Amino acid sequence: MTSGLIDGNTLDGVSSTTLYTLHNRAAFASGAKSVIDDPMAVNIHRSIEYDWSKFGKPAAAAALRARTFDSAVQAYLASRPHASVVALGEGLQTAYWRLGRPDNDWYSVDLEPVMNLRARVLPHEDRIVPVAKSAFDLSWADGIDPEPGVFVSAEGLLMYFDERMAIDLITQCAARFPGGGMIFDSIPEWLSQRTVAGVHLTEHYTMPAMPFSMSSRRGASLASEIPAVVSATDVLFPTGPGWWRFNSMPTLANNRLIRDRRTSVTVLRFAA
Repeated sequence: MTSGLIDGNTLDGVSSTTLYTLHNRAAFASGAKSVIDDPMAVNIHRSIEYDWSKFGKPAAAAALRARTFDSAVQAYLASRPHASVVALGEGLQTAYWRLGRPDNDWYSVDLEPVMNLRARVLPHEDRIVPVAKSAFDLSWADGIDPEPGVFVSAEGLLMYFDERMAIDLITQCAARFPGGGMIFDSIPEWLSQRTVAGVHLTEHYTMPAMPFSMSSRRGASLASEIPAVVSATDVLFPTGPGWWRFNSMPTLANNRLIRDRRTSVTVLRFAA
């Protein structure tokens, strides 16, 4: 490469979806359609050489989801000021900087190719602990002190795996981090089925299959399904442009015709 930019083509499969979400966050982090304060996303998007056009027209969902996750992390850290944050499958997320570089240990967990790219495009931070492992290799939890509190973030992750793996990961986190919490997002069954059949964003990009689906009602029932989970809350996106604004309205989002057909975000609290 002679452009001086960093090659993004080192990522493929599920790992490449971090480029997709980065592209969408950056598109909605500046200009008249801005819905998120994320200058870091704009900067790293500009620093990566990649055929961004293959993703098609940007959508606001990734930016709105990121804000939803940020709010949950902030809320937990407000209640447990010395807690650690574990960002599973973090990819090129920039939550640490959006939250003002909090004085908390921040474990960034993802596969080695992703972590290598992350190290090249994002600044070093003393509080960020890079962990080049699969989110499902629970050895990433070794050495994390649960006593001050641990909040686990799994943004745009669980849907790419099967239900057994997803529920087991949640169960293991609840068991390992008493008094902790977790946030994850889910897609509805109809969308899962579409991705398994093949969703072509453009002729040059097909989304990886997302075999795991969970409705908002199922997410809210996890407190009765997983012993160490004491509460499970369905959290709506902030108001967004276009039809995304409807996903922020409780009356519409919880309508019996819609609630099981929309994307959802679930926040869990673990037993102390």
